[in-house]
Amino acid sequence: MGSKNSSCPPTVVPSTSSRGPDLKNAKESKVAEDIKKAIENNNFSLAASISQKYLEDTNNIPLNIAVTGQSGVGKSTFLNAFRGIDNTDERAAPTGEVETTMKPKAYPHPTYPNVALWDLPGIGTPRYPADQYMKLVEFEKFDFFILVSEIRFNENDAKLAKEIKKMGKKLYFVRSKIDNSLRVAPRSQKEYDEEKTLQEIREYCIRGLKEQGVASPQVFLVSSFDLHLYEFRALQDTMERELPSHKRDVLILALPNICKSTIYKKKEVFRSQIWHYALLSATVEAVPIPAISIVVDVGILVKVLQDYLFGFCLDKRSLEKCSSSTNTPLDELRAMLNCICCGKDVTKELVLLMLKSATVLLIGLAAEEGSRWIPFIGIPIAAALSFTTIYKFLRSNLNELSVDAENILTKVLAIK
Repeated sequence: MGSKNSSCPPTVVPSTSSRGPDLKNAKESKVAEDIKKAIENNNFSLAASISQKYLEDTNNIPLNIAVTGQSGVGKSTFLNAFRGIDNTDERAAPTGEVETTMKPKAYPHPTYPNVALWDLPGIGTPRYPADQYMKLVEFEKFDFFILVSEIRFNENDAKLAKEIKKMGKKLYFVRSKIDNSLRVAPRSQKEYDEEKTLQEIREYCIRGLKEQGVASPQVFLVSSFDLHLYEFRALQDTMERELPSHKRDVLILALPNICKSTIYKKKEVFRSQIWHYALLSATVEAVPIPAISIVVDVGILVKVLQDYLFGFCLDKRSLEKCSSSTNTPLDELRAMLNCICCGKDVTKELVLLMLKSATVLLIGLAAEEGSRWIPFIGIPIAAALSFTTIYKFLRSNLNELSVDAENILTKVLAIK
């Protein structure tokens, strides 16, 4: 936990042994073994199809997050900020002091449509009485719940928490509008202390929930307009830790960039997929690049680089939004970014240009260190210059883009 001024070092993630069976790693190991066997039998088409299916399955894992709370508590603003958009965006959930949520409504993530945040009606309303709430909102479809409150959590919130716990799913309590509370706190304190005030607010919420029979409630203090402040990062780390392993990467990619550790985690998710994309690009409908002795499916590289841009918020729309919100000229913003695809529409022509400019430098590395860049596979495909060059190309650009994302975070948004 910490105040708005706390730093944001990389998070130490608990070992998988504390999380139960790691389904993701087990599946990856099985896929890698199947690919290795196919390559040893010189069946590169089969190896590529295994990688393609793995990527399709992994990138389409559904994640459904329920956000609920009474009207006027900032639920929709929090939901929008979680998705990386503001309340004025045409894709935003509607906000208002009166009840705007009459029935459960899904708001897909703008970049990852397999991730949906659901705006649920508050529990205890005439349409959604407490004793029927779980059935009416179709409880089973959600991976976890976030319950938002502006001041304290009431009796109906406590009832919902106990029902969710009884059914074996996770619920996180979010105390919203914390910046508003801190703004008025000095008026009632002779010697204002932000850390002490935050602790008192947290303890007040926890005490109220415990008095209503909620065991070990997890309460996070959040500013919906500025997620990098206060305890959203602690909420993020907790959600990651408690999700099943095969859904953890899905959540990480969908999270907004609120600190360097978020960017680092996204980079690691993207990095783990590179060898699959390199295998696909080097073996599926590959065409030679003029004057360069490698073959490549440029369309795959277009998709991957575009995914990186959206994941790191370096696409054209995100940079324009950043420029507007920080009063930083767009040209000045682009000048501090190193990767030439930042803020651009990634086309086949752009990728070919990037490949040609980089390949002279990469081929030597690819030829000398071929097997080093190929996790789980080793020697059978080490001689495939196309594979190793593409792998190194993607890895190099991923590293460069992650640095650019950090520069935007620290130099433009002033988030440390």
